[in-house]
Amino acid sequence: MEPYYYNQMGKREQAVYHGMKTGLMALAPSFQVPRMEGRELSDIYFKLRLDCPEIFYTVGFKYRYYRESDNVEIIPEYLFDKGKIKAHQQAMKARVEKLARPALKLGEKEKELYIHDFICETIRYDKLKKPYSHEIIGPLGQGVGVCEGIAKTVKVLCDALGIWCIVVISEANPEKKIKYRHAWNVVRIGDKYYHLDATFDNTLGRKETARYDYFNLDDGRIFRDHEPVIDRVPACSDGDSFYYKEKKLSFTKLEDVEKRALQAAKKGKTFLFHWRGGYLTREVLMELLELLERAAVEKGKHACVSLNWPQAVLQVSFMNQGTAQQVMVEEANEGELL
Repeated sequence: MEPYYYNQMGKREQAVYHGMKTGLMALAPSFQVPRMEGRELSDIYFKLRLDCPEIFYTVGFKYRYYRESDNVEIIPEYLFDKGKIKAHQQAMKARVEKLARPALKLGEKEKELYIHDFICETIRYDKLKKPYSHEIIGPLGQGVGVCEGIAKTVKVLCDALGIWCIVVISEANPEKKIKYRHAWNVVRIGDKYYHLDATFDNTLGRKETARYDYFNLDDGRIFRDHEPVIDRVPACSDGDSFYYKEKKLSFTKLEDVEKRALQAAKKGKTFLFHWRGGYLTREVLMELLELLERAAVEKGKHACVSLNWPQAVLQVSFMNQGTAQQVMVEEANEGELL
């Protein structure tokens, strides 16, 4: 796959990008690139590492200018010494190959689902203070990570399975109490682009119930609870291929919700669904909660509801004990990106 952010750059920026990539891949203690200002160098370095999650062993750099020189010297900050980096590289390569192997013959969407489920089933979201939680070595090596490390892991696995994928970044928004940038992915399935936020699904899901609230969303749906991205990315305009609609778990009629709720309550199973019968207003929500409780009581149970309000997804457990319906509003985790 052609490096996405590289292709958005001008020729001089590309020359810096190429010089940085060559030097970092060689584990050079220092190297020269065409002269640019520090902020421009930082931006190129940042985008290089979004394009190339396999460069997980460096988290910053210093630089120095020389009078009358057209170049600048880059001095990388490596996480480990050269021997340990090479050992980690071998371990990461083997890990990715092992994970990719069972999915090699699957279709594109099945491969994407396989990657999503691996993240949600085996990675623990954790704000570690160590830098590697922001890199693939966190999720793949330690089983933990934050949004940046998770999104980079999704990309490196997509790369291994031949799925077009990029890491996208949104800005913080202090006015909304969003303290940090957030990272997720845009993937191309067939000829259409979709948003995939495995971090948000990871933080919502439980072992007994996987969540797909952020699996293949269009622009309109993802930006209900995500800030705008900081760089131009492909438009995601297909609103008909998100997970719950394809699995016939997206409803437009109250009677359909009640019918399925009765079936789930009878079997004692969790009922997970998406509401797309217009905006999920407080009035519509109250109607849904009333019919869910009615279905539960009919089977001698009570409804315990978890609600992802921005994405209009409800998870309902039917409990044998309890005297009143319980409702919990869920918040997916924004993550932390330094």
